[in-house]
Amino acid sequence: MIVLGIETSCDETGIAIYDGLKHKLLANALFSQIDLHAQYGGVVPELASRDHVAKLIPLTKEALAHAGLTLEDIDTIAYTAMPGLVGALMVGATFAKTLSYMLDIPAIAIHHLEGHLLAPLLSEEAKPEYPYVALLVSGGHTQLIAVKSFGQYELLGESIDDAAGEAFDKTAKLLGLPYPGGPHLASLAEQGRAGVFTFPRPMCDRPGFDFSFSGLKTAVLNTWQAQEDQSGQIKADIAYAFQEALIDTIVIKCKRVLKHTGMKNLVVSGGVSANKGLRSALSELALKNRWQVYYPPLAYCTDNGAMIAIAGAYRLANGFVDQDMVINVKPRAPLNL
Repeated sequence: MIVLGIETSCDETGIAIYDGLKHKLLANALFSQIDLHAQYGGVVPELASRDHVAKLIPLTKEALAHAGLTLEDIDTIAYTAMPGLVGALMVGATFAKTLSYMLDIPAIAIHHLEGHLLAPLLSEEAKPEYPYVALLVSGGHTQLIAVKSFGQYELLGESIDDAAGEAFDKTAKLLGLPYPGGPHLASLAEQGRAGVFTFPRPMCDRPGFDFSFSGLKTAVLNTWQAQEDQSGQIKADIAYAFQEALIDTIVIKCKRVLKHTGMKNLVVSGGVSANKGLRSALSELALKNRWQVYYPPLAYCTDNGAMIAIAGAYRLANGFVDQDMVINVKPRAPLNL
């Protein structure tokens, strides 16, 4: 069963082809709009939508050529339907529904976060077994989810304000780092010195599994503005302390939720899962407690068509297909479709 995956939820256009019977990714084509939005310091929704329109057909041709297939070989179209920028989602959904109609094959609406949950299954290394706790950590989401089996998800905790990736980007911006700020801040933090600054670990002194990063961001702002010397080293020290506080907070909450659920497997996905410091800290936590931690390959941490294609394969195997040609996209939606 060959699935064509389409991802257009924000500022990456992703097309991938996945063989659901062989459990093998056949092709993955991706175009990032970073350069397009960099001059504005953030994503411009209208420009994002227009660029998806321009890139979908060339990327589909590229993926088909790489896989050695034609459109007639595709059995199912999977597309991101939620959450995301409505205009961007509409572009991908319209493209998917059009192909579905032309080829007379099913289309399957995919929840973007479910794609991230399944991204670690694209790894050629060991794959997680149910049940497990998933940490979704990205620019738009920071959530802890109990995954009992495919399609059975329970939200245990989430950010009540800024997501972790959003906090990275906003902190980078106030430090004057270029867009997209998160990777630049993480790189700068590697040059920082431990112990020069200390920032709070938000909501770790109270029970529960929710996150809050807006106060951490404010603490960084106040510290930065108080510095007479805003040299490169001071900036690196602040970046180090910010990243350390954010990672510590995530690790504390992951440890708490794993002990609460009794689960021994942790799956980490989303754009921030590529952060080297976070991976190191969570791997150390897992080693100390005899847990297992799983990550997507680095290429599949950020938004991509491969995670949508594999989610489509799993949904198809479980009997989920669109029942009509109605296009129904949503900027926000709970994980259970």
